[in-house]
Amino acid sequence: MTAYFIQAFIYLLAAVIAVPLAKRLGLGSVLGYLIAGVTIGPVFGLVGQETNTIQHFAEIGVVMMLFLVGMELDPKSLWAMRVRLVGLGGLQVIITAAAGTLIAWWLGLVWQTALTVGLIFAISSTAIVLQTLNEKGLAKTEGGRSAFSVLLFQDIAVIPMLALIPLLALPELMEAPGGEPDHGSFNLVAHLTGWTHALVVVGSIAAVILGGYYLGPLLFRYVVGAGLREVFTATALMVVIGIAALMSLVNLSPALGAFLAGVVLANSEFKHELEANIEPFKGLLLGLFFITVGAGINFDVLAAEWATVVSLGIAVIIVKAVVLLALAWLFKIKGSNFWLFALSLAQAGEFGFVLLTYSVQSSVIPADTAQVLSLVVALSMFLTPLLFIAYDRLVLPHYLVAKEGRDADAIEEQAPVIIAGVGRFGQIICRLLRANNIPMVVLDLELEQIENSRRINIKSYFGDASRSDLLERAGIESARLLVVAIDDRERAVQMTQHVKHYYPNVWVLARAFDRGHGYQLREAGADDVVSETYHSALELGGHALSAMGVHPMRAKQMTWSFVQNEEAHEDELFEAWKEIEGGISFSPRYGELFMKLEESLNSAMQQDWQEPKREDVPIWTAPVEDRR
Repeated sequence: MTAYFIQAFIYLLAAVIAVPLAKRLGLGSVLGYLIAGVTIGPVFGLVGQETNTIQHFAEIGVVMMLFLVGMELDPKSLWAMRVRLVGLGGLQVIITAAAGTLIAWWLGLVWQTALTVGLIFAISSTAIVLQTLNEKGLAKTEGGRSAFSVLLFQDIAVIPMLALIPLLALPELMEAPGGEPDHGSFNLVAHLTGWTHALVVVGSIAAVILGGYYLGPLLFRYVVGAGLREVFTATALMVVIGIAALMSLVNLSPALGAFLAGVVLANSEFKHELEANIEPFKGLLLGLFFITVGAGINFDVLAAEWATVVSLGIAVIIVKAVVLLALAWLFKIKGSNFWLFALSLAQAGEFGFVLLTYSVQSSVIPADTAQVLSLVVALSMFLTPLLFIAYDRLVLPHYLVAKEGRDADAIEEQAPVIIAGVGRFGQIICRLLRANNIPMVVLDLELEQIENSRRINIKSYFGDASRSDLLERAGIESARLLVVAIDDRERAVQMTQHVKHYYPNVWVLARAFDRGHGYQLREAGADDVVSETYHSALELGGHALSAMGVHPMRAKQMTWSFVQNEEAHEDELFEAWKEIEGGISFSPRYGELFMKLEESLNSAMQQDWQEPKREDVPIWTAPVEDRR
């Protein structure tokens, strides 16, 4: 028993140290788990042959992942992205798999093995790519959305791949010791005839679908009636593991059954509860799976075949990048997104390890070949952060220089209002001013935003509003108002500082991202600062009070009290913030003020509700125009 505790501690310690470190270095959690496995396995030899047994257990994490993938499939959203999902994703998988198959066949592998290798390297790393895109704020770009479509199709494509691989089994590998696929000690179809085998398989799939649709809700309602969360968790695990066992008994992929069950339960009333209960186990078991993959890397093979591994790893990235670039051109993905799409997906993925393990078990790929290929998969994943660095350092600056190098539009008019930034925030301001026939000059550096604004008849100019010469051409000297609504925090502060220094009579309205940014803008001289989420959150808070039974007018009074309470302490909080910005790492006064703010807020909320009077409603007076 002591040995098991020690081994468990080693695995957990390696993950706790390596994964957060890898995340901070921008390598992603998957590479962190792989590094942890390499460290405790080949490097220090802290774990041994038990990794193979643990890996079989950890494969349940893959089954759970596909169960959750199935639950996330929303028919409406899939239909909306059908062109990129099927067209872009389908062509990527087919063309890359074909290219990989031809290269593997050219290198001397039999066609069954070559086809399997092509399928393995057609898959990219969902975990690394999505995580990196989110961390870098690229997920909403055209390149990021296109990459997501391909990754989603790849996740779905794994299902038929897992079903196809056993059909490619090589007789000579099946006859070798240990070559028989490992589907467990029990197999219900081993001695059945072909048509009987097919009936049993179809019956099992039907049982999963019909059972999930009709019996699943009944089972979960029965369990929920007990009122014990741990029993619901046990039921969720039982369903996933039971389906995996059923698929194994009929010689099918456990992941296939889990995926089908997930799709069936996608619209269930228990969907979110199931996801919440399965997700932690999926994460832990997948992490354990990647650690065992890293621990199982044979450094002797790497030392002996390092030239082959490096050559194949680079070849995988180049071939996939070429295919992706061609598809990006075909689907008219332009600009920096053209390269983001290709570089982000030009690697093998974590499912490559799963498919390799499954291929060896299914007697399709020899074990020694699989060891080399697993090193190639790992190398391509290790190189993925370098591809994103290349995008950041080489590709993106080129397009930024090209954008900055473009001459600003000739500003043909001047107006009393200048608006810097016409994105989702500035556009609403523009529409409100235009509806009241207030002339304005709009500047933005994003060509796409300029074009969108022009489509709705908001005359916009391409140019950097922080440049003093452009502001002068737009009439800043005689303007009454400057609205700062750009997405760059630092430029927003610098622009505000510049305008208030040289044109103090211009009223500056600035959009802040948060409280700290608001204080920076206020210190720079902004006359009016509004947090982009403040009033929407306040409005929603009022609706929340009404939903809980508070009278709508009382809820409105409470939101007004909230605003008045914040304004009453704004100057004190601002002064305390300046202490922190001045180098004091911890300001006790800032914490005390926040506590004071909360106490006064609670008192304001507990006041008796009276019929609102006219003087209770905020009254506005027009600012005095100063033209000294």
